[in-house]
Amino acid sequence: MSGSVHITGLAQLQGALQGIERDLQRATRTATVHAAHMAEAAIKQMLTTSSHPKNTPTPSAPGEPPSLVTGTLRRSVKVVGPVPAGMGRWLAQVGPTVVYGRVQELGGPVGRGAELPPRPYVQPAFERLVASGAITRAYHSAWRAALSH
Repeated sequence: MSGSVHITGLAQLQGALQGIERDLQRATRTATVHAAHMAEAAIKQMLTTSSHPKNTPTPSAPGEPPSLVTGTLRRSVKVVGPVPAGMGRWLAQVGPTVVYGRVQELGGPVGRGAELPPRPYVQPAFERLVASGAITRAYHSAWRAALSH
């Protein structure tokens, strides 16, 4: 007994799969933009938890976000990207651009032998955002929309 199988439509299938891949790439980029801007907003929110007038010695407690004084640190928080990161991934960076942003987050020497204790605001903001499920929902929503049309 001999037989054969004849398959038609492989070119159409391949085209359809490539279209889905393109749609998912666009959706992933869009979700990355959305997630980055959610992170930017969350970080800026962390920088509004306490404040004090300029030139007054009332900093936030060690381990708490820096107090809002002039707003420069908060205004410096920016989103860069997203850029392609290979294998269907996108990378966006979110954080402060002022020179003292890093030492506020991590602590360290600030001159004349003085040490600034860590006053994290980037990591806690990101952790809260992840724990809330907002980032996951952003990606799931984008992917669902891409696959449902």
